[in-house]
Amino acid sequence: MNQKAKDLLSAGAKELGLSLTSAQLDSLNAFAEELKKWNKKINLTAITDDEGIAVKHLVDSLSLLKVVRGPGRLLDIGSGGGFPCIPVKIVQPDLEMMSVDAVVKKISFQKQAVRLLNLVNFTATHVRAETLAEDFPEHFDWVVSRAFSDIPSFVAMALPVLKQDGRIVAMKGRNAAEEVAAAEGALAEMGAKVDSVQDFLLPGSGDARSLVIIVKKN
Repeated sequence: MNQKAKDLLSAGAKELGLSLTSAQLDSLNAFAEELKKWNKKINLTAITDDEGIAVKHLVDSLSLLKVVRGPGRLLDIGSGGGFPCIPVKIVQPDLEMMSVDAVVKKISFQKQAVRLLNLVNFTATHVRAETLAEDFPEHFDWVVSRAFSDIPSFVAMALPVLKQDGRIVAMKGRNAAEEVAAAEGALAEMGAKVDSVQDFLLPGSGDARSLVIIVKKN
């Protein structure tokens, strides 16, 4: 990435309360460069400029660390080009990470990025999330996604693989409050509830963001 993008990444992380090491910044930059290279061959993202990648992918992914901290097991459902799982793993290496996506080419890219960055305890799998409960019942401390527009559908996939005291985090843009209100009835039927919502502005862009934290009902 160019210097302006690197500066945006560093400043954005700092605004989120994260002090990135030079090694972490180097890894995030290497990930961005690999993303751009692969994106010429397969469609991983519509955001292709350095500053856009720095803010709308990397800083946006790292905003998850406002509510998630290791150690523990994290599942990213519908991870696409590796967001938020790969940037989060780089900065929070004690999270044991599993990333799933239904598009095989996107998982192939993630596997290459994981090799390139020497990330350990990171599994990228081409699988439909609905099938995970069989192999991973009540397995994860965190289940996250920034891909789903529909909170109940995401929670229905997440609940069977979530530990009893685990947390589901839906990463949302604007209109999160309306989505949460619309989902509350369906969540209650599933045995889940919204624990809290963290609203903030994305550093570097000022766009509205929300982290919706959902838990199992006792």
